[in-house]
Parts: sequence; C-alpha cells; structure tokens
Amino acid sequence: MPSTNAQSASNVAFEFVRSLAGELSCGKIDLPSFPEIALRVRRVLSDSNSSIDQVVRVVGSEPALAARLMRVSNAASFNRTGRPIADLRSAITRIGYNMVRSAAMAFAMSQMRRNNKLEALQPRMNQLWERSTSVAAFAFVLARTCSRVNPDEAMLAGMMHGIGKLYIMTRAADHQELFRDEDTLNAIMDDWHAAVGKAILENWEFTETMSEAVGNQDDHARTDQKDPDLRDVLAVAILLALYAEDVAGLELALNGLPETIRLGLDEARIRAVMQAHATEVSALRDALGV
Repeated sequence: MPSTNAQSASNVAFEFVRSLAGELSCGKIDLPSFPEIALRVRRVLSDSNSSIDQVVRVVGSEPALAARLMRVSNAASFNRTGRPIADLRSAITRIGYNMVRSAAMAFAMSQMRRNNKLEALQPRMNQLWERSTSVAAFAFVLARTCSRVNPDEAMLAGMMHGIGKLYIMTRAADHQELFRDEDTLNAIMDDWHAAVGKAILENWEFTETMSEAVGNQDDHARTDQKDPDLRDVLAVAILLALYAEDVAGLELALNGLPETIRLGLDEARIRAVMQAHATEVSALRDALGV
C-alpha cells in the first residue's frame, strides 16, 4: 500500500496536470509575474505603424534593458566594423528588431530570477536561463551557417524555447509537494512544456512559425520537406546546447535525424560548427547576459 504522503503527492500532481490541461484548452496561459517591459517591447515591435522613435522610447524607459542592448550592439557578432555605438537609436538600428525582442525576453527572464517570491525556484530558473541563452546562441549560428532561416528569428526562438518550463515552474511554486518530488515535476515539464510554450507565444502574438517551432521542438519525425526551416534549426540547437561538452554524444544524438540531414550536418561539419563558432557562441551568450 502506498503511504498517505505518496498518495497526497500523486493527487497534487494529478490536479496540477488537470489544471494545466484546462488552462491550455481555455487559452488562459500567461505569465503573471513576467516583467511588463518585455511585453511592451513586444507590442511596439509587433505594430507595423510603430516608428523607430517609439521603439527607442519604450526600450529607453527601462535603463537596464537599454544598457543591455547597447552591450549587444557592440558585441563582436554585431559590430563587424569595430566602431562602438554610444546611442540607443543606433544600437537598435544595428542589431534589428528581432534581436531587440530576444534581448528584452532575456532581460525579463533574468529579472524573474531575482523575484523574491520565486526564491525557491532559483536553482531551476538559473539552469533554464543558462540553457535558453545557449540554445539561442547555437540557433543563431546554425541559421546563419546551415540554412536560409533568419538568424535573429532563430535566436529569439531559442530564447523562448523553454518558456513553457518557466510557466510550469512558477505555477508549481504554489504546490510545495511537487518540489519535494523532483522526478514528478521533471516529468510534468517534459510532457507539457512544449504545448504550454506554444500557447504562451500564441497569446503573446508571436508568429505562427515561431509558435510551431517551440510547440514541436521535441518532434523529430517530420519528413515532409527538403529545405531546413526554423523547426529544424531550433531542434538541433537544443541538442547542441545539451551536448555542448560531449561531441561524441552529440554525434550519436544527431545521427540519422531528419533535421540533421536537412541542415547538412555530417560528422565533420558538426565538429566544424562546434569548434569554429565556439568563440561566437560564447560572445552571444555573454551579450544576452549569462
């Protein structure tokens, strides 16, 4: 017979999953503690009538975010001329709107890590934060070198690929029993994070392409196309980040995957990508604030 405590934890997990399913079906997925500045940046950039001056005003209203964008614009990956930029308007023009979105989301996630109400989540959020910036950087490199996917869009997808896990963690904060049973919480996140992430991006009016890439990041069975797309780039970037210190393990994980074939990543090219772009990946991660 299972113990009363085990039954209680099982009931909590069941009710938690049921509530997630209900929120998904009703389209009520959102992150109430997500910093407003990131959503304001998203809104102004999504409006085709917004001017560069409006974007500068919104970004400039949060000095810490503005400072981060200045740092990104002067990073080696974006500053090909070597000329430093000293004003926010020029910085935004140099890096482009998709990179502004990525940096704003990265900033918001870093701010959530410092929220005292989520202190119990700190280790998990730190791990998710580091993984997200790593996936974003690898997605940028893969898109630029192995596909025709917009590298900035790929970086944003990488930054947002774990947003579903972030949502589940913040919701689970109200259920301490789940935190005491890490295996159960991990299983819930593994099973639900992609669908939750897709729903969040749809609520926030991200593109369908990006929502689909995040929602299907764990689906490696697609064989209905020839050219690599954002889904391929994101799926492989996730594996690159996961096996960044284990090239042999990475080669095994990528072996035979349709995404690998579409991206032209044979064994030699995998090693070349990992080695030749190691410095750039590190610089991009640093620019995003790791």
